[in-house]
Amino acid sequence: MNLFRTDRPKTQRRLTWRDYQAQLQRRRPARHKIRRRALFCLSGGALLLLGIYMSMPSTGATNTVHPPEPIHAAAAPFATQPKPITKPTVLAAVREKETLPPTPAVVPPTPPQVAAPMPAVPPPVRRGDRVMNKKDAQLLLAGLDLGHLMDKNVILPTQGQPLKVQTNLDPGLHTLLSDAMDRKNSRYIGIVVMEADTGKVLALAGFDKMNPHGNPCLQSIFPAASLFKIVTAAAAVDHCGYTDHTSISFNGYKHTLYKSQLKETNNKYTHTLSFADSFAQSINPVFGKLGSLQLGKDLLEAYGQGFGFNQPLDFELQVPPSHLVVSDTPYGLAEIASGFNNETTISPLHGAVMVSAVLNQGRMVSPSIVNRIVDADGKVLYQSQPTWQQRAMTSRASTILAEMMEETVHSGTARKAFRGQQRDPVLSQLRIGGKTGSISNTTNDARYDWFVGFAEEKKGQGQLAVAVMVAHQEYIGVRAGTYARMAMAYYFKKRMPPQADKDAKPKG
Repeated sequence: MNLFRTDRPKTQRRLTWRDYQAQLQRRRPARHKIRRRALFCLSGGALLLLGIYMSMPSTGATNTVHPPEPIHAAAAPFATQPKPITKPTVLAAVREKETLPPTPAVVPPTPPQVAAPMPAVPPPVRRGDRVMNKKDAQLLLAGLDLGHLMDKNVILPTQGQPLKVQTNLDPGLHTLLSDAMDRKNSRYIGIVVMEADTGKVLALAGFDKMNPHGNPCLQSIFPAASLFKIVTAAAAVDHCGYTDHTSISFNGYKHTLYKSQLKETNNKYTHTLSFADSFAQSINPVFGKLGSLQLGKDLLEAYGQGFGFNQPLDFELQVPPSHLVVSDTPYGLAEIASGFNNETTISPLHGAVMVSAVLNQGRMVSPSIVNRIVDADGKVLYQSQPTWQQRAMTSRASTILAEMMEETVHSGTARKAFRGQQRDPVLSQLRIGGKTGSISNTTNDARYDWFVGFAEEKKGQGQLAVAVMVAHQEYIGVRAGTYARMAMAYYFKKRMPPQADKDAKPKG
């Protein structure tokens, strides 16, 4: 007899696995059922509350365009819209010590007779809760033919009502430059005239032989050539301690760039001159050695971005970013630093913006062609405001660059265009500086000719930034510096006192 065997009736069957699970379900405490029911009720209530909340009307309009924050004189001279540089660590040491430029004294030019006088910077007027910003204005003007925007006042038809666009353009200046263009010998001409302290674009005169509706002023396809020496010079001042009197040496010709010229050689054929003379005469080996031996890729790239390359311009019209790709090879760095390549491209408008940093202690001003946009009832929907862009260089570098650009006009590559400046009744009252650039295209059937520069009154507040690009064809026609001189003389002659204008003798 088995002591461990339990006798059970023969009629009772052995329990299966399913019977065992059923017994466990019957034995489970009731509190588990209570928990499940409570969780189900809470979930349903939460879903119900969420549905009620989503069905309620929103308290604020999500598509409202908010007006820009007011500008306080104690906080900053202009509304600042910084655009961070992608390599901030490279320039942080020199830029953290810089402060914003002092508040510039803005003296608005006399409005042309075709338009009624307007306040310099009237406060924006709300239309309901909507005020346009610069991006809204850019979208509004995106489909407008540029030729229709070259007037002081433009009527813009829209689906709702016609809008009136008042531009910053000076019709007289714009007409003067357009009529003076040498269309016979030029493939492209782009002339930008801008107030350096306010960013107001006074002229945007363009000629495109291949596309009558195009405007080269807003095209970023033109090789920057020696204009990039401005960027290299700023980096050399900030990071190598250069001044306009620093002695520089080079071998070979001024306007060539061979690998042998990038070596530190000192023999009887070595030329020695100042940094200012090297800039004024646009000596390629000097700037090639700077880029290859001292600055390097990171600094050239950072300063290029600080001057606005590879970034869209803050403007009411769409302008493709200027193009800069910094090479890794020593000779490639030399090419970029001296502007001896066709890959670094820029627009004339960007060239004028770069020059504004020279007069604004290292900060570029945002350009603006639209003064205001009003609706049919006269309510202001958009009002431009002078704003700074990012800092391109230190104030010390801007001061030294201004002096070297003056030397370019007095004794450098721009001296022919401004010959007789001291005898001119208007130009003799100005401080003028500039930088030239020239390079042929890859097919050698066009020669790009650049002048970017500034003019400011010696006894006054007027400041002008000018950028001119001319693509000559078979013959060299009117040079870029000639157009720039024409624009400076016209603008500042209007600012001269009546008596001085009356006594001014014509140029002989």
